[in-house]
Amino acid sequence: MKFRRLMAAVLSCAVAATSLLAVTACSDSGSKDKDSYKIGICQLVQHPALDAATDGFKKALTEKLGDKVTFDEQNASGDSATCTTIVNQFVSSNVDLIMANATPAVQAAVAGTATIPILGTSVTEYGVALGIDNFSGKTGVNVSGTSDLAPLDKQAAMVKELVPAAKNAGILYCSNEANSKYQAEVVNKELTKLGLTVTEYTFADSNDIAQVVTKACEEVDVLYVPTDNKCADNAELINNIAEPAGIPIIAGEEGICKGCGIATLSISYENIGYATGLMAYDILVNGKNPADMEIQYDDAPVYKYDAARCEKLSIEVPENYEAIA
Repeated sequence: MKFRRLMAAVLSCAVAATSLLAVTACSDSGSKDKDSYKIGICQLVQHPALDAATDGFKKALTEKLGDKVTFDEQNASGDSATCTTIVNQFVSSNVDLIMANATPAVQAAVAGTATIPILGTSVTEYGVALGIDNFSGKTGVNVSGTSDLAPLDKQAAMVKELVPAAKNAGILYCSNEANSKYQAEVVNKELTKLGLTVTEYTFADSNDIAQVVTKACEEVDVLYVPTDNKCADNAELINNIAEPAGIPIIAGEEGICKGCGIATLSISYENIGYATGLMAYDILVNGKNPADMEIQYDDAPVYKYDAARCEKLSIEVPENYEAIA
């Protein structure tokens, strides 16, 4: 079943979950149903977006499999090397499937096993993450999953919409995250088309963030922060510098927006996690091959804003934006 239809069902309302589960389950033909399944979950770091994706994943599989499924949930505390250690443990214990939450987790999983099925989530662009040229939606190897990509052109347009007087825009991200660089390149081009002068501000690790953000706030009128795990993990630090300096931030997702942004056009991480769980069920029970499963996307991102921060910075917000709770 195509994900665009699946996500429409997930996003429509919570009541639709039962019917969604029914239509997603394939024929029992070729079923690999068994008494128990062990799932290894490798999450890069603890922050609201990734936590929501993991929760959605576990919810979907628990609804489908009940007490047949158990989860070995591990958090790498933001360290890519720890992702590798976690994946190696999963391979040694021969889990039935690995759910890798965020790009470094997926990269570690793919390096760690060519046989255990892998599903990623919270990954912006799988072709970039896995180094696949001319990526067409299927990896061709033992990995598939869901993407957290929101419309980057529309996010760039928000800069002009919410901060119309801005002339100089900055893009802040971690240089070690390939998908952050990808988003920065796209948004840079879009902002340049809109007539802004754009500067990219990058940091290698958390120790550099304060210095880089301080420099950016001295030079720009507005900042854009993509779906970057290091930025998400340090959103409060970024806000403590940007807000007193009067620099508004357009964020790539809701969690970062809560921490330091004025507004976002954000997908639902719980929903992409839930969809990943449904994909896992198709692999575990219906015998689907992840190599043949297209990466799935959330086609219903929502404009949201932080009311208190917008009021502080005198930002006028259009009526089609929802206040973040």
